[in-house]
Amino acid sequence: MNFSKKITFLSLLLLLTAFFSPVWAQNGDEKVMEGKVTAVLDEKKTDDQLYQKVEILLDKGDLAGQKVTVETGTVPAANQPRFQVGDQVLVAVSKDFEGNDVFYIADSIRRQPLLWLLLTFVVLVIAVGRWRGVGSLFSLAASFLVILLFVLPQINKGQDPVLISILASFLIIPLMFYLSHGVNSKTTVAILGTLIALAITGFLAKVSVAAAKLSGFTSDEAGFLQISKGGAINMQGLVLAGIIIGALGVLDDVTVSQSAVVQQLRRANPKIKLSRLFSQAISVGQDHITSMVNTLILVYTGASFPLLLLFIDNPQPFSQVVNYEIIAEEIVRTLAGSIGLILSVPITTILAVKMVRE
Repeated sequence: MNFSKKITFLSLLLLLTAFFSPVWAQNGDEKVMEGKVTAVLDEKKTDDQLYQKVEILLDKGDLAGQKVTVETGTVPAANQPRFQVGDQVLVAVSKDFEGNDVFYIADSIRRQPLLWLLLTFVVLVIAVGRWRGVGSLFSLAASFLVILLFVLPQINKGQDPVLISILASFLIIPLMFYLSHGVNSKTTVAILGTLIALAITGFLAKVSVAAAKLSGFTSDEAGFLQISKGGAINMQGLVLAGIIIGALGVLDDVTVSQSAVVQQLRRANPKIKLSRLFSQAISVGQDHITSMVNTLILVYTGASFPLLLLFIDNPQPFSQVVNYEIIAEEIVRTLAGSIGLILSVPITTILAVKMVRE
């Protein structure tokens, strides 16, 4: 097996590992298993609440092969799903006060559509990007490994999220860039430009988060995490870490493209003056920045649709709505990342021009 085939194998292996984790989980006295709905025994709707009694065949776990009856809709819920025969579900079992087993549906199993989507993504990346696409898959897997094996465990132990994210960036950036774009001067320039722009983004985000007095407690998950960890995690630092890690992917596209533009312009006209080279490269970068800033803002907006809908009919004035921390945090996240993105263009262009001059 040559090196390229090894990369392909490792990329697919790392990306698919999450889909083959153990299916039996235990948390205290509660156990979660997998099963399939084999029959809908009863179904009715009262007061906008869907009630169902379904039969489920447990197919994995210590109780595999047993059929259990589960009732859903006994407790009011805004998003009560309707189950059909053949649905794959997670079934939780716990003990009642008399020691009897009580079964309920914890969630739907959605690994299969996720797996098909993942395979479609992998196939298209390899088909279009060829060996560079394979390298990008491997770099993606390596980045996730750094986050899963280093960033999250260290933050979970109470380490400074900002420091950990910066250290992770120094690991992720070379892996991501060199594996995706090859070991060459173009990639090296892009790495330097990304590191500088990322440092500026982190500094600006830190100042903005402190000035806006953002606490990081804008979600139920943040409050739960703080309670479960006994206050060991710096939630404000977690916001900054998210901004830094989130900016990496966008900066990759901009800095590599800008470095490549400078090299291509120099190859097309080896006698071009450096000032002319810089101005032409910046002109291309301006178009790139415009599209990328729009992309960044639209991505954040799309991810915040439920939040934005909550405020669309808010009777309070816009000045007060913007002042809510949950809104202010997204504004800081978007603008800090966009500013770093904008500055990465002249920074990378200057570095690339100096590189071709030498």
